[in-house]
Parts: sequence; C-alpha cells; structure tokens
Amino acid sequence: MSTFEDLYPSRDIEEPLLIERKEPVFHGNTLNNAPISEAQLHQYDRDGYLLLPNLFSQSEVKRFLAELDAMQQDEALLATEAAVTEPESQALRSVFQIHRNNALFSQVATDPRIADIARFILDDDLYIHQSRLNFKPGFNGREFYWHSDFETWHAEDGMPGMRALSASILLTDNTEFNGALMVMPGSHRTFIGCVGRTPKDYYRKSLKAQTVGTPDTASLETFQQRYGLRSTAAKAGSVLLFDCNLMHGSNSNITANPRSNLFFVYNAVSNRVVAPFNGNTPRPEFLATRETFSPLLAPEPQKKAV
Repeated sequence: MSTFEDLYPSRDIEEPLLIERKEPVFHGNTLNNAPISEAQLHQYDRDGYLLLPNLFSQSEVKRFLAELDAMQQDEALLATEAAVTEPESQALRSVFQIHRNNALFSQVATDPRIADIARFILDDDLYIHQSRLNFKPGFNGREFYWHSDFETWHAEDGMPGMRALSASILLTDNTEFNGALMVMPGSHRTFIGCVGRTPKDYYRKSLKAQTVGTPDTASLETFQQRYGLRSTAAKAGSVLLFDCNLMHGSNSNITANPRSNLFFVYNAVSNRVVAPFNGNTPRPEFLATRETFSPLLAPEPQKKAV
C-alpha cells in the first residue's frame, strides 16, 4: 500500500464522493516562451481541454495510418496482452505501449508540437505514463463509458496527483456519428470518488469494457447539469489535449467509417507513480510505466520528429 496520502479516495469507499481539485491545472507561473497563446491557455485552464486543428499534415497522418495498418497485420503483436480486442468480436480495440514498441510512434511522442505544450502546462520534465492506439472500427467499435482517466491511474497505478495530461492525435476524421470524444467542460476541477473495490487482474476486463471506477449515474447527472456536454469532433491531423481528470466518453461506432486515434499520456516526473492506493496490485508495465521509467528527451534541434 502506498505511503503517500490519498488525496482522492475512490473504490474503497461506501458512497460516491465529490472532491474539489487540490492542484492547479496550469502549473507554471509565466507565459514567457509559451508554445500556445494566452487565450488557448485560458481555455485549457477553464475547460480542461484544447483542440488544435490540423496540427499534423495529411502526409504525416498517411504515414501514421500505414504504420497502424502494419500493426494490425502483426500476428506476434496481436498475440500479446498489449493488443486488446472488442468484447464481442475480434476487432482490434487498442494497442498499448506504442512509444516503446514502435520506432515511429516513439518519435511522435517527443514531437515538440505536442510535448512542448505538455511541458509548458505541467511545468516539469515529462515521461510517458501510457501510450496507445484506440480503434473504433466501422460497425463494431464499442463505446468508452464516461470516466476520468485520473481515477484509474490514481486507484490502480498509484499516480499521486493531477499533474498529467493526454494528447490525442486524430488519425481519421472524428465525427459526431462515428464516436468522437464527448467531454464535460470544466469537470476536471472536481473528482468523483467511485464505489466498488478493484477485482484482482481487473485490467483484463476493464480494457474491453470498464464497470469498476466509472461514476454513478447521480454524480454524472450532477456533472452534466453543472458542466454540460460538448463534442470534440475534428478532422484527421488535429490534436486534442485534455486534463487527466476531465470527464469524457464516446459512443459506439455504428457507421461504416472507422475512428482511430493515437494517445500519449504525459505525466510530470515529480508525479511519477508510487505503490497503488488501497493496496491494489500494480497494473502491468504496458499499461502504466513504472519499471522502465525514464524522462522524455526532446528531439535534436532542427530535426523533425516525423
């Protein structure tokens, strides 16, 4: 069990808790050399997310998709735990730890167009807590229910505080029809402690369909009334940055158009994971960087990551 104070109790509680955020969203104290505008920073701080349209070119996206297709044909990769299929089919749902197992995506993780913004917002050296490709294949892509990523990373991985953010690179057009991410803007400022202890090896089930660590309906109704709903639909090549505690989810994809996104979770080195809270057994390395921890190095000057 972690010796750190549990600032955000969850799972090992008898009723849901609403806990106000105890850390800032923007950890810096200056706008000098900021990689985003003051207005963009204000939006991120207020809403918990920032959408950057067309940050990657179509030629870059094409290269990413070619790599994605190759991974889908890699039988050795598909046989590992890092490749997760849909609960009711063999359609690929997610592939994890791509920043270590794929040379191209390892470079993308350091791309200054996203990594520099993460450094600026978190005001610290970074490492990749988790990376993954998320697929929503046409007709077979299941929903991702409402959740805060931080709740899982805190309860199951031992991430102490909210000094982390995700960057989602859209590899296909994300529309309101094929399962674009929905968010509750401003919800990152309140944590929902969830009821229900974590079963042993729960990650094997939760990666396909999460039930433990998801908010109760009463809390979600309160959140929706307080914060509202917003779609993050955007074109391929756009990047969605969002705070680790932002409430988000996505619908099933019952269209013919696949929805694929590339995720990197940037965590502050000062916020690296500790022993999981409530005595939970740590999730495997492919889900939460622990044993292979190393700070993220910026690319050489004048060199493009892709």
